[in-house]
Amino acid sequence: MMLARNVQRTLRKNAFPFSRFISIQTLTTPNENALKFLSKDGELLQTRGSKSIVIKNTDQNLIKHSKLASKVFTVCPGVESVMIGDDFLTVNKDSQVPWNQIKPEVVDLLTQQLASGEDVISDEFHAIKEDNESGYKVNELKFDLTEEDEEIQELIEELIETRIRPAIMEDGGDIDFRAWDPETGTVYLKLQGACTSCSSSEVTLKYGIESMLKHYVDEVQEVIQMMDPEQEIALKEFDKLEQKLESKNRNQATETV
Repeated sequence: MMLARNVQRTLRKNAFPFSRFISIQTLTTPNENALKFLSKDGELLQTRGSKSIVIKNTDQNLIKHSKLASKVFTVCPGVESVMIGDDFLTVNKDSQVPWNQIKPEVVDLLTQQLASGEDVISDEFHAIKEDNESGYKVNELKFDLTEEDEEIQELIEELIETRIRPAIMEDGGDIDFRAWDPETGTVYLKLQGACTSCSSSEVTLKYGIESMLKHYVDEVQEVIQMMDPEQEIALKEFDKLEQKLESKNRNQATETV
């Protein structure tokens, strides 16, 4: 009798994480290689309003400190990065891998994560991330600000947080304020998640974010997107490819004439 009760307790304990029905909604984004997986029942991955966490498949030190990211990269080899928001997960994939090989697995893993109630990252994650990025901080932008400049920067950050960031997050992305240069009127930002490799990110930046900041803050003249080193390399390689194709087309046109 005692054995039967122990078995029942064990079964109930193991079944508990899945005893609640958790519904995951899959949403498209402006980037065809990124999907947003949203908890429809208000279940949270992080405290509401928290900054999104981006983990790439090359960030081995960070992956070890997030079970969710580790499982996604292991089960779905085509995934290049994940962005963990407060109530959603944005997944960026390789353009050669179809979504039907990834989507069901991500939904399953996210459901398990939300049902478990476990933290999405370890306590050491942010410290590890800080160390991981220290090499890039040589190029971190810093400007001398007067008291008036600081007030303008605060206004810019408030606009980004209250007016711009919610709209970006709706599309499975996020935005991070990096710096304000009062001398040139330049605001430096970093787009994340679905926005990272989206073809319309430049349009979003210039005609959306830049236009709004200019409208509300007279001192703003330009908005520039900051990129990771690997993004800069990829962009340069893409430019080289475009130049080669243009040159080839010109040569073919000349031969035809």
